Amino acid sequence: MRCGHPPAGPPPRPGHRGGVGPCRRLTAGTRRGRRRRGLRHGRPVQRRPRGDRRPAGLGRLRGRRTHPGRRAVRRVPGVGRRGGHPRRTRVRPVRRLLLALAGVAVLVLGLPVLGLLQRMPWTALPDLLGDAVVLDALRVSLVVSLVAAAVVLLLGTPLAWALARVDLPGRRLVRALVVLPMVLPPVVGGTALLFALGRRGLVGQWLDRWFGLTLPFTLGGAIVAATFVALPFYVLAVEGALQASRRELDDLEGVAATLGAPPRLVLWRVTRPRLLPAMGAGLALAWARAIGEFGATITFAGNLPGRTQTLPLATFLALEAEPERALALSLVMLVVALAVLLPLRDRWLPGRDFRR
Repeated sequence: MRCGHPPAGPPPRPGHRGGVGPCRRLTAGTRRGRRRRGLRHGRPVQRRPRGDRRPAGLGRLRGRRTHPGRRAVRRVPGVGRRGGHPRRTRVRPVRRLLLALAGVAVLVLGLPVLGLLQRMPWTALPDLLGDAVVLDALRVSLVVSLVAAAVVLLLGTPLAWALARVDLPGRRLVRALVVLPMVLPPVVGGTALLFALGRRGLVGQWLDRWFGLTLPFTLGGAIVAATFVALPFYVLAVEGALQASRRELDDLEGVAATLGAPPRLVLWRVTRPRLLPAMGAGLALAWARAIGEFGATITFAGNLPGRTQTLPLATFLALEAEPERALALSLVMLVVALAVLLPLRDRWLPGRDFRR
């Protein structure tokens, strides 16, 4: 821009076109990187009159920034605040709905327990728990559940190992049969046991004819029913542990075999210690399921006091005639459930340390 004043900056070099640039007087006092009013890149800019301003169009109303010579850019609101305290972050409607539904779920799970504790006859509880009917039901429940847990441990461990480590021809079908008692109604399971192991059942008739063994409506029938419903919990727990640590176990077993250890020693010294936590958790769940079994037991073993009447059956029978005794038996079952849950809390809450 030629104005008669000397150009700003050093004199032009030979062969360079000089004299073109902002005037010294117009750019006097400006610094590099500092924008003054009325200047753009050190040159004067003609301002638009006040009455000639652009009206707010649809782009501005919809959250768009419009600049001359640029495309409209939509402003996207941020998903969350950076650096904000989590407790002070604004709760959005979707999160409020999820929290409300979670609260309803907690109420559905907790209200029955609160109702049971609120109606509990605490003053007469020692006399009710010392009754002969309650003690007999507790004895039968302990015998049935403990024997069923032992059978589950004996049969479930090889089955879980075979499902996890051996390529069986019908492995999917076997796994479906393992999961079937978990989704099958207990009464249907008891009916199936009755038609399979009864005196005229598929296998029961031969057991009665050859060995004189009768399972229905006996203590053995109650044990079979409890084993039938509890076995899947143990098998799935141990199989999941074997699947999760398959590579590590293969490496350790390979190293042990390379060092000359026989297969039995490898199984006892290498594989067993890795599976003990899963075996303990699965066995506890299976025992809790066995001691709380109702439908299959009453269908296949009956409700004979002192012989096949377990705690759930005694609770159901006392609910019609003696509600206070039913409440006492329910409290016993609640204590048993808590006794099973507390040792397993480390598996469900791995972030906390309860061993202190």
